[in-house]
Amino acid sequence: MEKGKEKNAHFGVGGGLGGILKGLGDLVEKLGELEQRGGISETGTIHGEGDKVRGIYGFSVKVGLGDQGPRIEPFGNIRRDADSGRTEVQEVREPMVDVFEEQDHVLVLAELPGISKDDVQVDVKDDVLTIAAERGEKKYRKEVLLPYCVSKDKIQITCNNGVLELKCPKQP
Repeated sequence: MEKGKEKNAHFGVGGGLGGILKGLGDLVEKLGELEQRGGISETGTIHGEGDKVRGIYGFSVKVGLGDQGPRIEPFGNIRRDADSGRTEVQEVREPMVDVFEEQDHVLVLAELPGISKDDVQVDVKDDVLTIAAERGEKKYRKEVLLPYCVSKDKIQITCNNGVLELKCPKQP
């Protein structure tokens, strides 16, 4: 059986439910490996002056169909300094972002609690989209690699209840 036909026979036409189940199986396997290495959960305390230090940390696990394996992407404002190895709470948070490639555009969704459309600045250089937002003490910044170059003036921006939606049309 040819490789492509074998894949469709195993996963169903176009990936479908079989592809999703394989992706979930890969995810469970990777999470098991991480847990055995002690990489899934870690506890600790953040000490600061009163309410001045606020640390947010999390990760999202993304599973792709086909040959894309599971990816773990951190978000928040707690980072390990590469030089000193110390864990630090940064002033700027990195929001959770999802990127979806649609037929005629790329859709970028970012979670920015407490932010409105007027608080958001978007910049594009080649295929790198930079999202920055600030309102009061809440500061966010994220760089997103797009699958192609986008013109900044063509991006449609909406923000509803802290969920930023950017539609980046494909250029002819």
